[in-house]
Amino acid sequence: MEKTPHYESYVEILREELIPAMGCTEPIAIALAAAKARQALGMLPETCRVEVSGNIIKNVKAVTVPNTGGLKGIEAATAAGVVAGRPELELEVLSQVTPEEIAAIGAFLKDHEIRVLPMQGDRVFYINVTLLAGGHSACCEIMDYHTNITRIQRDEQVLFRKTPETDEEQEQTDRSVLSIEEIIRFADCLDPQDVEEVLGRQIEYNSAISEQGLQGGWGAEVGRTLLTVYGDNVAIRAKAAAAAGSDARMSGCELPVGIGSGIRNTGMSGSGNQGMTASLPVITYARDRGASREELLRALAVADLVTIHQKTGIGRLSAFCGAVSAGCGAAAGVAYLLGGRYDVIAHTIANTLAICAGMICDGAKPSCAAKIAAAVDAGLLGYEMYMHGGHEFVGGEGIIQKGVENTIGNVGRLAREGMRKTDQEILDIMVGR
Repeated sequence: MEKTPHYESYVEILREELIPAMGCTEPIAIALAAAKARQALGMLPETCRVEVSGNIIKNVKAVTVPNTGGLKGIEAATAAGVVAGRPELELEVLSQVTPEEIAAIGAFLKDHEIRVLPMQGDRVFYINVTLLAGGHSACCEIMDYHTNITRIQRDEQVLFRKTPETDEEQEQTDRSVLSIEEIIRFADCLDPQDVEEVLGRQIEYNSAISEQGLQGGWGAEVGRTLLTVYGDNVAIRAKAAAAAGSDARMSGCELPVGIGSGIRNTGMSGSGNQGMTASLPVITYARDRGASREELLRALAVADLVTIHQKTGIGRLSAFCGAVSAGCGAAAGVAYLLGGRYDVIAHTIANTLAICAGMICDGAKPSCAAKIAAAVDAGLLGYEMYMHGGHEFVGGEGIIQKGVENTIGNVGRLAREGMRKTDQEILDIMVGR
């Protein structure tokens, strides 16, 4: 089959988005900055200063940092990066922490000052960790996305600065080439070998952490509760699989996940939760029907790219819950796996967004698992509505507009522009202002 016009770009987008990360990605990014700053300082710091944007505060406050003995928050992430971070591992910076280092992290947190300062300005994603000791200082600054280090400095010497030239070299593939119609045609003509490495890793990592969540003992056990209360049909198992991955991840499980779009981690969009939400329902349905590896990879490509496409207009961090975009992506992937193509998938997306596009993001925490279950449920309902009688929500009803791309654009506008004040109010409530 002839390849689509942007075939290579689509493959590259998947490679850029689907990278491994351990733990919730915002605290891991803080740990990465702290580890880089410690490396530049060359000694254990006496005091630490962490300047972060509001969305970082929101997404780190209530989540457990992996390999810290159950510690939560910005101070814990900073201490972990300083004491035990392996900066060369980027988003797996805390993946090799030893038991002795876990004890040292707790001791450092108890005995050293770590000041957290809100960043002044309206940048959504900003981290700057400054360490001081022996009359010297060192800092590492990260902007816009989790691994985008823009400056490393020791005293007055700038050791690294991201210039326009290096930005151009590292610029990500243009996401504006994405469309629902071409995503489906891309999946139809996909050579599975082109995505086996990245999607295979996503399947392996996300399945493993989901299994951990289903074994129990993590978070509010949303995944286990779904199976216990509602039974064992494939739709319930799909929701439970995604929720269980978040149960474990938000509570500090020391396994990496594939994130997704905003998809970084073997997750997306810089979000492991979104990567799990988009992928695990598709994986569950594929296993249930005995689908081939090739069928699974094609459907997973649809789920991931539909999620990335939606998140491109929304932005990496927002008051709009990313589980909605990923639940929508998961339903699109399931629809593709079950034989649906453009008409079915477009209506599935529109129906899903009509159902749950108002869900807010109030930070990373155990309740994300329940939101994930709700988003996947909405996606599967949107699909079944159309498959059983062609039922649909149509243009002019709320934010739904004729043409799936127009509806996706409306949701991006709602999340990016309309929910700015909501985002600030959420943060004010969380910090008691």
